[in-house]
Amino acid sequence: MTVLDTRALNRATLARQLLLDRADVPVLDAVAHLGGLQAQEPQEPFVGLWSRLRAFDPAVLSDLLTGRRVVRTHLMRRTVHLLTADDALAWRARHDTMLRQRVLGTYRRELAGTDLDELASAGRAVMADDEPRSMTELARALAERWPAPGTRALGEMLVAALVPMAQLPPRGLWRTKAGVRNVLLSSWLGREIAPPSPDGSDPVGQALVRRYLAAFGPAASADLRAWCGLAGLPAAVAAIREELVTFRDERGRELLDLPDAPRPDPDTPAPVRFLPAFDNAILGYHDRTRIIDDAHRGLSVTGARIVLVDGRVAATWSVTAGTVLVTPLRRFSAADRTAVAEQGRELASFLSDNDSDRVQIAGSPH
Repeated sequence: MTVLDTRALNRATLARQLLLDRADVPVLDAVAHLGGLQAQEPQEPFVGLWSRLRAFDPAVLSDLLTGRRVVRTHLMRRTVHLLTADDALAWRARHDTMLRQRVLGTYRRELAGTDLDELASAGRAVMADDEPRSMTELARALAERWPAPGTRALGEMLVAALVPMAQLPPRGLWRTKAGVRNVLLSSWLGREIAPPSPDGSDPVGQALVRRYLAAFGPAASADLRAWCGLAGLPAAVAAIREELVTFRDERGRELLDLPDAPRPDPDTPAPVRFLPAFDNAILGYHDRTRIIDDAHRGLSVTGARIVLVDGRVAATWSVTAGTVLVTPLRRFSAADRTAVAEQGRELASFLSDNDSDRVQIAGSPH
């Protein structure tokens, strides 16, 4: 079986993630191809798409949100994702059990003895009037009936797990600050959530495997699980295994892939790319060594914004007073500094609507 080394996996990831070469595809198609974008920080998906799409216009993504073709909702790993409306409706029921388990993992003691099906029914009844509510407002509406858990545990379970919700604009619009207001996902999108398959087959699970590999492969089953948070996908993998090709990584893990998906030459040059906080190009794997050194792995879960140099995490970045500030994690060559500065100036221009192209790169660590 062919062994793919770390660099080969890196270039495959960059190609699938639209980070090897910016893509000329509509914003909606990019969101679909990526299987959604991590979006608990509302402005971060705009940088994620700017790094991936040629001539990205942030107003287009805002219009997709207000036009209800893209939606913010809890899904993979119980985190807020920006998804196409079609994917949110098709995938939500498949995530129900995982979402409940994840919230219980945090609030098991508070929610002990609570009938979750009864709570879900009561939550849907409150939300049936289509009035947007914050998590706290919904929890308070039910706190008299369920006083023991407290509003935080009650609200998290309702909004993140039991009652499929959409976070309404202006939350998530370009350069807009707004609190979270929730409505029923099906009501906002005007369509019902697809029910689980009645015959015990798992077409949604199989679709998730294919879509994950298209955007993240070649990858191991553990990587797939790390991306979506779903434990029960071995049967889906088994059902489509004949469609797939297999490789091994340098650790001996079996990697699955779609036969015709891009696997570029490992020596393909990789341009500098600025990634937002919590980007799935890093979080979408159990073994993240294809893109980030183990020494820096913690950055991917603390909300650090990342700079890729030669395809790997090499710096963090932030913005202060219109200036993009870059902090290298390793020594930069002169060519690295030039390329990072050039891309940083473009990012500063994007973020400031061409008002600033200032970039500042700190000294390399010794």
